[in-house]
Amino acid sequence: MANQARDHHSACEGPLSRRRFLEFGVPTACGFGLGDFLRAREKFNGSRHDTSVIFVWLPGGPPHMETYDLKPDAPSEYRGAFSPVATRVPGIDVCELLPLHAQVADKFSLIRSIHHGYANHDGGHKRFLTGRKPATPNGFVNDKPCVGSMASVMLEGERETNGLPNYIVMGSGRVNHIDTFSFGSAYLGTHTHPFRISADPSQEEFRVQNIGIDKAISGRIDDRVTLLRSFDQLRSQLDQRGEMQSMEVFQRRALEMLSSSKVREAFDLSLEPQGVRERFGMHGWGQRAILARRLVERGVPWVTVVMENPYQSGIPMLKAGTYNWDSHAVNCHIFDDAKARFPIYDRTISALIEDLYARGLDQRVMLVVTGEFGRTPRLNYRPGTNTKVSQPGRDHWPNAMSVLVSGGGMRTGQAIGSTNSKGEEPATRAMSPNALWASVFRHLGIDYTHSFLDFRGRPMPMLPEGDPIPELV
Repeated sequence: MANQARDHHSACEGPLSRRRFLEFGVPTACGFGLGDFLRAREKFNGSRHDTSVIFVWLPGGPPHMETYDLKPDAPSEYRGAFSPVATRVPGIDVCELLPLHAQVADKFSLIRSIHHGYANHDGGHKRFLTGRKPATPNGFVNDKPCVGSMASVMLEGERETNGLPNYIVMGSGRVNHIDTFSFGSAYLGTHTHPFRISADPSQEEFRVQNIGIDKAISGRIDDRVTLLRSFDQLRSQLDQRGEMQSMEVFQRRALEMLSSSKVREAFDLSLEPQGVRERFGMHGWGQRAILARRLVERGVPWVTVVMENPYQSGIPMLKAGTYNWDSHAVNCHIFDDAKARFPIYDRTISALIEDLYARGLDQRVMLVVTGEFGRTPRLNYRPGTNTKVSQPGRDHWPNAMSVLVSGGGMRTGQAIGSTNSKGEEPATRAMSPNALWASVFRHLGIDYTHSFLDFRGRPMPMLPEGDPIPELV
């Protein structure tokens, strides 16, 4: 239904430079309408059949004033313990604990002025990941579809993915429950949920469950019932409304994946040079990042990597640390946790950026790294749950946050927007998360003005507001 309702636009005549595209900007009432905008976008982007997104999700909310938006001149109760360091791009600084970021700053941009109004995790997840204000800020069950599911529907059948699903999520066992991070697809149906991989790829025994044919059924490839039973991940959590449609999709995907040697090859990290694997880091975060690159290389248009808990894959848990990015004082000593967490993060993200550029993937693969919000600019102190002593932390703060974007044929080496002197709110270029998603959908060649029908048959636009960020074009 959604596929049939899509509009396909032919490319506009004549060449279109980056500068000319930027002059067009976004649809206006001054003669450059939506149809012109979409045609220009297609001319600029080329084919929609080869672009992909790697979305790195940092649940809990990373502290913007300890990562990409430090305020060294702010009062001591705001600025924190770390100093900014210069990058290879004049005028752009990052935290001193991110030295590898500093070396590749010409290959990414920082958006420092995204904000929204939802200060709790569930509301923040839903607002950020759906592009819509949630019906209720409580609970992680989406009433509107996650952006990944929307992309999955729009791109269904548009790509050659070598038997792989077009939407994949990797992370710890917490990704197996679709509502943990508000990845639900709401009225789009469970067949648009991501294929979830929770095994740790840094472990020697790593394997993706259910992508190989068991010896006991290898001679009965046409036995669909047996195949589907061996492929329980893709047919779990069927809702009553979309059960038949979802089952048909799951059945087709099961047969494609089970019979494809290219699928097994995509997940075989032994094919990667050991030096490359070590550059990313021999832990869950690093090896999932390599897998994400391997998947987009093979045509998967959307891969989400959840980087939540760095204390895994043999990395000992810090007593003053916490499993995710939720750096309340009761959860962790924000600066001690950062000293353990940031070097792992720094290595993985910088390696992924370098790898995408080294392989010539920077034009067709867009990398987005973010959490659901930032942290309170003013530090507070509370006794830690584990340490039992007073320690510094920051609480939830949706009024300001930082997002890293790289690749995608975008302009890089820039900071877009700014916050005020205490990091409290945008000072310039204030924008909602929808501007980010409009930019992502544009990169994928998706008409982000498209509407889906909800459970009541009402048309619901993918994004009710927001346009691509012109500075990235």
